[in-house]
Amino acid sequence: MQLPKHHVAAAGIVINGEGHVLLIQRADNGRWEPPGGVVELEDGLEEAVIREVKEESHVDVRVERLVGVYKSVGRRGTHVVSLVFLCRPIGGRPEPGDETVAAGYYSREEAMKLVTRELMRDRLRDAFANQTAPFVRDYRTPGA
Repeated sequence: MQLPKHHVAAAGIVINGEGHVLLIQRADNGRWEPPGGVVELEDGLEEAVIREVKEESHVDVRVERLVGVYKSVGRRGTHVVSLVFLCRPIGGRPEPGDETVAAGYYSREEAMKLVTRELMRDRLRDAFANQTAPFVRDYRTPGA
C-alpha cells in the first residue's frame, strides 16, 4: 500500500491586546491571510507556527491553543493538513518578510473583508468563536 502524500502546515491567528488580528499579504498571489506555512521535518508543531509568523511578519508570538485542524484536498496534487493556532504577540512589529508584501493588524471586520478565500475566512471565524475544543474541517476541490 502506498501512503497518501500530504503537506503539514501550521498557521497562527495572532490577536493583539486591542482585539485586532495579524494578516499578511502573500507575495506569490497577493492574497491576504493569517501567517503560516509548511512544517519542516525538524520542526515541532508549535515551533513551526512561531517560526512561520516571525518569517512572514517579523512578529514574535506565544502559542495559546489549537483552534482547529483543516484538511484541504486540491485538484493539482496539493493535499494539505493545516494546524491553526491562536497566538498572542510578545514582540516585534508587523513588517513584510521575504514571502510577503505587507503585514499589519486589522479589526475583525477589516480582516474579514481583506481575506477573500472562504477556507481562510473559516479559520478566522473559528478563532473568533473562542471555542475550547478544536474545530475539524475538510475541504475538497470538485474533481479532486
